[in-house]
This record gives sequence, structure tokens and C-alpha cells, in this order.
Amino acid sequence: MKKALIILILPLSLLFSSLTPVALGATVEEQPIDLQVREVAKTLRCTICQNESIWESQAELAQQMRDLIKERLLKGETPDQVRAYFLSRYGDYILLTPQKSGMNWILWAGPFVLLAGGGALLYRTLSRWVAQTAASKQGDPPPIDDRLRKRIEEELHSRED
Repeated sequence: MKKALIILILPLSLLFSSLTPVALGATVEEQPIDLQVREVAKTLRCTICQNESIWESQAELAQQMRDLIKERLLKGETPDQVRAYFLSRYGDYILLTPQKSGMNWILWAGPFVLLAGGGALLYRTLSRWVAQTAASKQGDPPPIDDRLRKRIEEELHSRED
């Protein structure tokens, strides 16, 4: 009996001792520097992964970039200075959200301008179409020649009989 109890307790104790607080769902407190690293890393694009921030990327380069962000923040640089550093090394591509300056305004405003222009063109076309349709309905019917008038009268008389 004791042997069976030991056989049951030993594997269960090993199982529960291997569960760490993280595995059990406990929260890990982040330091303020980690929050800043996350904030900056979520705004920068991973150069290996398409459309993925370096915070979400599992690439080795992304890990190195996160470490560099942390290192620069620990040296006292502001998040904007860290972003400026990456911008100077990689160009506008590194930013997940393009800057709203210079030629990038075309990217931001272009779709709205095209939508407004298309709406104006549609309005103009439809209003002309409605005006033409209304004008053609208001005119007198085309005149009937004598031959057609005679045929209509004959058909009307033939129905009366």
C-alpha cells in the first residue's frame, strides 16, 4: 500500500514542481524600461518579416534590435531619439506608420482625394443624365404621318366591328 502511494505521489510532485509561476499564468511585472522598449519596438518594422513589428517578430535580427533599443534607452536616450537612430540607418521603411510629411502626404491624402473626385464625377454624370432624360420626356411626341394615321384608324374600326 505504501509503495503504491509513493508511486502516485512521486510523479505528481514532479509534475507540480515543474510548473513555474509563468506556466501557471501568473503575471510578470515589467520594468518601466521594458514598457518603453515595447512602445518603441511596436512602431518599428522588422526588416526580415513583412509588416511585422520588431516587438512581434521572432527573427534574430528583431531580437538584436530590441536589445539595441533597450541599451540606448538605458543610456538615457528618449524613445524619439531611438526612433530617429533607426530612421537614419534604415530610412522610412523601418517605420510601420509612414511619417505625415513631404511626399508621404500623397500616401495619406491620395485615397481621400480620389474618392472625393470620383464622387464629384459621379454626381456630375448622374445629374446630366437625369437632366437629359427629363428633357426628352417633356417634349412633344413625334408627328404621325398620314399613312400611319390611316392604319391606326383602320385597326381601331376593325376592333369595333
